[in-house]
Parts: sequence; structure tokens; C-alpha cells
Amino acid sequence: MSADHDDLADWLRLSSLPGLGADRQRSLLAAFGLPRHIFGAGRSTLAAVVGGEAADTVLGTPQAEWMERALAWAAEPGSHVLTLADEAYPRSLLDMADPPVLLYVKGDPALLQRPAIALVGARSATAQGEANAEAFARELAAQGFTIVSGLALGIDAAAHRGALAAGTAGGGTIAVIGTGIDRIYPARNATLARDIARCGVVVSEFPLGTPPLQHNFPRRNRLIAGLGQGVLVVEAALNSGSLITARLATECGREVFAIPGSIHSPLSRGCHRLIREGAKLVETAEDVVEELRGRLGWAAPERPHTAAGRRRRERKDAASTPPTVSQAELALDGEAARVLQIIGHDPVDIDTLAQRCSLTVDALYAILLPLELDGLLARLPGGRLQRI
Repeated sequence: MSADHDDLADWLRLSSLPGLGADRQRSLLAAFGLPRHIFGAGRSTLAAVVGGEAADTVLGTPQAEWMERALAWAAEPGSHVLTLADEAYPRSLLDMADPPVLLYVKGDPALLQRPAIALVGARSATAQGEANAEAFARELAAQGFTIVSGLALGIDAAAHRGALAAGTAGGGTIAVIGTGIDRIYPARNATLARDIARCGVVVSEFPLGTPPLQHNFPRRNRLIAGLGQGVLVVEAALNSGSLITARLATECGREVFAIPGSIHSPLSRGCHRLIREGAKLVETAEDVVEELRGRLGWAAPERPHTAAGRRRRERKDAASTPPTVSQAELALDGEAARVLQIIGHDPVDIDTLAQRCSLTVDALYAILLPLELDGLLARLPGGRLQRI
């Protein structure tokens, strides 16, 4: 075996020691330097750092079968295991109090060094929330930011899709997962994960084969917060995991941004709480860029006058400017346009809407169905409707 292979085997052995958490692994590394030095030390020397029981664990029999499987995975094209000693290890995570000893990476690890912003939010997001996440992610990626999220349903998936839509000239996207990197959760996002691994990067700190355990997802959230220069919360309920990510970001010295929403929507209340607590209210992607530009030392970009530049500006304006009247809305007849105007931008149930429109429910359904088919309305949980 090559020296690199031997070194990686020692790192994998250290990370897989049963009952020896990341804190004591880092204590051993601080005391001895590299894993090979740890495993070459005597029991009494080890015990002085981590105690006798942990010293016995360190000197125990390695999990040979699991280590061979991990080494075989690392040898696959596009697969990487980054250690705390690697130059490719993301520098932003070294600011954290508890950086992972190992990171399993699928894709291009160079993205882990780029300026990044995390986009997070509700799994059961509204149609408008997903549209906002995708538009913000696309524009931020086009401005050079790498988009970090957690590959969950809802806002996370929309953020990854938006970043990928910015194309190869954009900042790309990082998916931080709460399982082993060989297990994608939720399975519904398996295709998206493959797209990210091909054009971005998927990251996990958990050993191969780790299933989706509830207590692992807050640990994943701290990496999402740590990898970005800021966290943008798109939609979140009051008890959302996204608020945990925002708190962790604050503890890491990162900026926190939040998009406001309807006062009637439960998925706006988490964002509104963050804003009350000092998060920056944003309405456009440019609000985020302007705030972080000074932090990163970026100069304001020149606006190109080429045709490609005009197209980029048009995409930016479409993503950053609140929607006005679409072509589909202009084509509506008078009654449908009236109903759409009465709906407004807050979720509403069918009975309330029928009362506001002075229509029967049956007559209202006949108007709403074409609006829904044209993509102007979305149905939310509980039978409510929301204008898109």
C-alpha cells in the first residue's frame, strides 16, 4: 500500500473507534499530531490524554472490514476523504469549535473553498417559497456564490436546483447530508444528488452506511452553517430545524438573512422571529450580495455590455425583482382576473374565498381550475390556495 493509503487507513481507524467521540479524537490529534503517532503511542501516554478506558479502545482491534470498504469507496472516481490535515479541507470549518475529523466528499472538493451562502427552509414549503428559494439560489450562484443546503425536500431541494440552473459559470452547490455518503435521504432526491455530485459536491461527516438517524441532522446543520459566509432562511416554522441552523450560524460569526412572508402563514413565523432578533430582512438576492460583498472584500462587478451580459442582467432582474403581471395573467378574462386579485398573496381557504368573491363554491372551482393549470395558483396543505 502507498503511504497515502496507509495514512488514510489510520485516519479512518481513528474516526471509527467505538465510543471515542470527535472531541477526544481531536484531543488525541492535538497531543500527538497524526493518527499514526496516536496508534504508535503507549497505553500510559494515551491514558494521560483521554483516560485509561479510551486508551484501551484506541489500542483495540481495528474494524478491518469497514475500513477496507471505506478505502475502496475513496478509490472510486470523484470520491474523496478529506482529513483535518489535508490542504483541501474547507478552511471555513476550521473556524468552528468542533470541525469534523473526516469529511466524505463526492464531486469536486474545490467548491468547499469558494465563497458560499447557505439557503435553508421548510420541508413542507409553499409553492411560492420553493420558487423564491430557486430564484435566489440561481441569482446568488450567478454572482459567484456556492449554494449550500441539506438536500431535504422543499426549500433545500429548490435551492440546489436553482444553483444548478445557473450553469457551469455559476458558483455551484454543496449538499451536506445527515447520512453516510453512500445513502441518500430522502430517496426522492436521489436523482438530484447525482446531479449535484456531477456538477457540485455532496458532503457527509458520517461513516459509510450511516442510516438517517434523527440526532444526526442537527450535526449536519452546523456544517451547513459553517460552510457559508451567511445563512438565508426562506421559510421556517417556529420550531424548524432551519432556526437551529440560523442560531449555529450566529455562533460561528456568520450573517443571517430572512425573507419575510404573510403574517397568516405558519411558515413565515420563523423568519419573522429571526428578523425581530436581528436577522437582515431581504427582498432580493442583491440585498444578500451587497451585505456580503464588503465582508468578502469583493468590488462591485462591472456590468458587461455584451449580448451575454444583457442576458445575465435580464436573468438577474427576473430573479431579483418582485413579479408583476405575467403573460398568463394578461390573458385572463375579467372574472378570473378579479378572483386572482381577490386572492392576493396570502393563503386562503376555498370557503373564505367564495365569500369574498360572492360566488358559490362550485362556480369558484370552475374559475380556479384553469388558474391552477396555468401555474398561477398552488394548493397548500389543509385545502388552502396561494397565488404564485
